[in-house]
Amino acid sequence: MIDMDMKRVGFRGRLRGALRRGQTPRPSPRYHRRTAVCLLLPALLGTATTATASTAGTATTTRAAPVGAPADLAAARWGDRRLDEVSFLTTHNAFTNYEDSRWSSVNQSESVRAQLEGGVRGLSLDTHWYERSTWLCVISFGSDCYPSDVYLCHGDCKTFAGATYALPRQSFHGTMQTVVDFLAAHPQEIVTVFLEDYVGADQLGGSLGRVRGLSDMVFRPDEWGVRQKGWPKAADLVTSGKRLLIFSDRSDREHLGVMYDRSWTVSNYWSLGDLGNDTSCVSRWPDVPLERQEPGFRRLFTMSHHRNVPTVLTAALDNGAKLRNRIAERCRPAAGGRAPNFVLVDFHRLSDSSGHTPASIVAELNSGS
Repeated sequence: MIDMDMKRVGFRGRLRGALRRGQTPRPSPRYHRRTAVCLLLPALLGTATTATASTAGTATTTRAAPVGAPADLAAARWGDRRLDEVSFLTTHNAFTNYEDSRWSSVNQSESVRAQLEGGVRGLSLDTHWYERSTWLCVISFGSDCYPSDVYLCHGDCKTFAGATYALPRQSFHGTMQTVVDFLAAHPQEIVTVFLEDYVGADQLGGSLGRVRGLSDMVFRPDEWGVRQKGWPKAADLVTSGKRLLIFSDRSDREHLGVMYDRSWTVSNYWSLGDLGNDTSCVSRWPDVPLERQEPGFRRLFTMSHHRNVPTVLTAALDNGAKLRNRIAERCRPAAGGRAPNFVLVDFHRLSDSSGHTPASIVAELNSGS
């Protein structure tokens, strides 16, 4: 310390002398070496810190997610119930909401991600092919310059902004990525997607192929021998990691892991009518009755409960006691005494003053009540 202080004093003396003589001070060689070391050390440390952070970031990004959840946790969550013995809250037209895009008429208030976070485990989506339009790009002043792809539209993807489609456009693969990311973050959950499908199998396959992690999660009934053995336990799906079921109303895409709904489910006619007073529970498909029985196999039961035109007021009237009574008095008897596996509603958080909500009704079904 004394030696270094003396050297600093000596250098300051030379500096003052040089300034009085009008000369430029010239530090000693030792000063240059010390300066170089002082500059080099932070650079080296910074490089090492950056490299460590970069390596850590890479490790976090590339670390593979576990294939499935531990069996004991899955058993605690799901018990011994088979998939056809579990009920799931499902949102009708889940993509038409106020948060994901600018729709003028919606079926849900929250984004798809928020619906999932709020307990929804089934989503109905409409897939359409959109061909890129230079004209729409120009007249929208650059706000509608989207590539050709599969999008979620409620009719033609070019007709009425806010009604048949909305901006920003909602790509199918983007929404499915939201589903897969949710499942990755919640390893005990199962999600089902129902497609009202207006695209070709190749177009749908191309879109699904861009969803990271989807192929590892898709449940394929042929690989589980569902026709011969029946549906597996929900806990087994969770343990295996095959926690995403996809259904379509088109029959030519089973090779994609997309099940044809008419082959695997029974479903009631979807509408409560304009006035919401049609609470009958009749089959959507005349040749597939709700009580259909097949040797060793029971179809999943999809129950729709919504009107032709969704509104907040009518959903609140429909989603409470009316839904609960309809299941107990109409749909359950019509399906041979079984509860619906998927309960589709509009504005899933709304209800009447009965104290019953779609979520509580589904929970009641799962409790065996």
